[in-house]
Amino acid sequence: MFGRKGHSERDAAEGSVVSLDIPDRAAASEPAAAAPISIAPIPGKGPAMSQTTVKPPAPLSPANRRFDLPATPRRPTEGMVPTPPASLAAAAAEQRKLVVGRDIVLAGEINACEQLIVEGTVEARLREGRSIEISETGLFKGSVEIEEADIAGRFEGDLTVRGRLKVRATGRITGAVVYGELEVEAGGQIVGELKRGEA
Repeated sequence: MFGRKGHSERDAAEGSVVSLDIPDRAAASEPAAAAPISIAPIPGKGPAMSQTTVKPPAPLSPANRRFDLPATPRRPTEGMVPTPPASLAAAAAEQRKLVVGRDIVLAGEINACEQLIVEGTVEARLREGRSIEISETGLFKGSVEIEEADIAGRFEGDLTVRGRLKVRATGRITGAVVYGELEVEAGGQIVGELKRGEA
């Protein structure tokens, strides 16, 4: 029995039943749904406003929550031309290198050779190369058009060097020679026609 004693005796006498509403614990633990909020104008305060009902946003469950992550900036790729590594360029030049070893005789025409190293004997025509190197044991017979030449052995024929021609102390050139720059060490020999090319 709840309440004062006088009321309980009177209620029992009248035969009435007193019931108490006790809230459910499970329902009390759950958050109540937010009720709509009504905004009504205050009489005499400002201009008339229509009644507006504002509903609060529904709470999001953990599964429906959204997280906006900052976007990762992209690196600019337009206008960029990939450059080959230096090792690839060196490998390509190495593939166009020809070495004629000692006691080897080579005859014919040589094309697309960036660098020619002569340690044996070569009888050929060489065009559009970058450099020729004749060692002390090397002999070249024929015609050559080259950018640079380093002669430490023997050369017989027509030699055109657009850049620097270097004749070592053991070098000997016999024939017609056209050069851009000339360097002759003491003991080096050039026998034949010698002409400086046009700049």
